[in-house]
Amino acid sequence: MNSAAPIGIFDSGIGGLTVAHTITKLLPNENIIYFGDTAHLPYGDKSTAAIQAYSIKICNVLLQQKCKVIVIACNSASAAAYELVREYVGSKAMIINVIDPVVNFIGENFTEKTIGLIGTKQTVGSNIYLRKTNALNRDVQLKSLATPLLAPMIEEGFFNNNISQSIINQYLENPELSGIEALILGCTHYPLIKKQIEDFYHKSVSVLDTSEIVAKFLQKYLSDNQLLNPMNAHIRHFYVSDYTTSFENSTKLFFGEQIHLEHYPLWE
Repeated sequence: MNSAAPIGIFDSGIGGLTVAHTITKLLPNENIIYFGDTAHLPYGDKSTAAIQAYSIKICNVLLQQKCKVIVIACNSASAAAYELVREYVGSKAMIINVIDPVVNFIGENFTEKTIGLIGTKQTVGSNIYLRKTNALNRDVQLKSLATPLLAPMIEEGFFNNNISQSIINQYLENPELSGIEALILGCTHYPLIKKQIEDFYHKSVSVLDTSEIVAKFLQKYLSDNQLLNPMNAHIRHFYVSDYTTSFENSTKLFFGEQIHLEHYPLWE
């Protein structure tokens, strides 16, 4: 496999840009192709069959670009479509989701601990984190809570203010999350409110940023398989299935810098 080949990253919208941004910071030499399926966002309230259909279509686009790795930068898609996508792609590219690296991290660092999870209804309702943490046999107790207001709140720019803090507090005060020692941010939007969540817990709970964990997992995989790009020059393309100027402007919130989105309709 060509080490200079790009890394493909996809999500239902711009939430996965938090993962893409962390990857570009950790692996600045890598070529990046990002696909946001903005025509069908959010995935969190879509059926499993619909998410699988969207994911296969996007993977076709990324395979056409000769991606060496495809990162499913969406918890809902990781829960609903990872196994199907991995089977479909086969040996053409490595498939990395945003759930398994986090579960592995928990197994290595939180044996016999109580862990919380917040995410979309799709992610929490799938029970995939519960099944995978139980399979570790590390006596990890997982407490999950669906927090459906957080992603749309963040996309509308309501964070780092009193309004967002009030909503965050209402969720985190839920008895379902009592007694936790760490909290998984089970949606790629949530790194943008990580500080507010840490402030709520006054540093007493470890807040696990999935974008950081996934980026480090990817770095190790590329290094172990001699797939790190040795070139200094890098190429970055960002595509969306539905384009608006206002949407492009909001990407700065997620990526940390202004980027240009190209329109790439999936269904024609």
